[in-house]
Amino acid sequence: MTLLDLDNTYASQLEGFGVPWEPTEVPSPALLLFNTDLAASLGLDDDALRSGAGVDVLAGAAAPEGASPIAQVYAGHQFGGFSPQLGDGRAVLLGEVVDATGERFDIALKGSGRTPFSRGGDGKAALGPVLREYLMGEAMHALGVPTTRALAAVTTGEMVRREGMLPGAVLTRVASSHLRVGTFQFFAARGDLARLRQLTDYAIERHDPELTSADNPPLALLDAVISRQASLIASWMNLGFIHGVMNTDNVTISGETIDYGPCAFMDVYDPATVFSSIDTGGRYAHGNQPSIGLWNMARLAEALLPLIDDDQERAVALATGSLDRYEGLYDAAWLAGMRAKLGLDGEVVGDRHLADDWLELLHRDRVDFNTAFRRLADAADGSLHGRVGVTSLFEAPIGDWLDRWTARLAPDASSSMRSVNPLYVPRNHLVEEALTAATAGDMAPFHELLDVVTGPFVEQPGREGFAVPAPDGFTAGYRTFCGT
Repeated sequence: MTLLDLDNTYASQLEGFGVPWEPTEVPSPALLLFNTDLAASLGLDDDALRSGAGVDVLAGAAAPEGASPIAQVYAGHQFGGFSPQLGDGRAVLLGEVVDATGERFDIALKGSGRTPFSRGGDGKAALGPVLREYLMGEAMHALGVPTTRALAAVTTGEMVRREGMLPGAVLTRVASSHLRVGTFQFFAARGDLARLRQLTDYAIERHDPELTSADNPPLALLDAVISRQASLIASWMNLGFIHGVMNTDNVTISGETIDYGPCAFMDVYDPATVFSSIDTGGRYAHGNQPSIGLWNMARLAEALLPLIDDDQERAVALATGSLDRYEGLYDAAWLAGMRAKLGLDGEVVGDRHLADDWLELLHRDRVDFNTAFRRLADAADGSLHGRVGVTSLFEAPIGDWLDRWTARLAPDASSSMRSVNPLYVPRNHLVEEALTAATAGDMAPFHELLDVVTGPFVEQPGREGFAVPAPDGFTAGYRTFCGT
């Protein structure tokens, strides 16, 4: 019985990029959630990982054959301030699996105990944050957003101290890689150009092998990462998602959403929305995410400058040219998403104005973001009922805008609009209810919510309440926390 058939290119090829480290043993591991679909896509043995020996591996109580656990090191700008050394303070990378198509994925444990990078923390995770990350990752995957995912959640049989004593848990996280902007910053800040070049070569070989033959591979890598980040953040914006902590150590080279800490979906549309308790200045507010994406890409560009060209003035000019393309890439991705959400046919110059005016109407009348788009999909069939359903969301008339929209609407757009405008997202009040119940020992609300949000576009009879926004009183005081 093979628990995990692991390769270890990160540990074997990148000496000095982390510290070999064993997860902390836990007293009584028990499997709480297992992602059968993800396991199948990775070619993993479902039965083996559900066995007692498999649960020990998922809890960090035992290392599978071939594992070379490592706590990765990286730096990062956290809320604008640079920390020259961060790293996996509560996680270990067990190794990598290669699926049937030859694609490589990291298998990491989060909440697996102290490491040399824990900075005074206990390195453990409470059950609530583990379940939040599991839920959010699966919801985002169902919504078509690039994301890390959870293979399993395991309870540890011990309590961890946070705001009180809470059940402990370990998350098994799967990612195309855990390479971050902060990984590059770590070596650039130390002037370790040999390891910076080694890291760049590894990243290209892993994520963009076609770039090995580029005229300037480091610059080509920067271009590829910029493109992926612009597309990723556009998808966040088109769903009302707020990451909450877009530090450079939380920005992946692969373009996947990672580290679901104080994240949330908006109810009422407002670009200034902030839920994170630690984002007191609103740096990572919903409407700031595109510009922060560019800021983070500028930090990657800075790290890569010595490799882009020996002449630093030329290196800066080349990197600036790459960064100058970010806004256009983001705008194109955002507008393509908006055209799909609004059911527009083809490309017309006025589409951006039409979309911006729609968002302004939502903001003006404090309308729920995802409900409004879903009602538009209903109205796209041309029925009076559908039109009334949209207008009833607004305090002031929106007939002029609806007329402009109808004139641009693609034939038979209603069906296509429903395929991109979710009926169900992880609404904050439902997430909190499910996590509170789970922490108290009742997993039923969590399982139902997970089931709902992993089928986000299709109506689920009897579950209409999952599409209802949170009460105003809940949203007004709602705050999210890292929870680690």
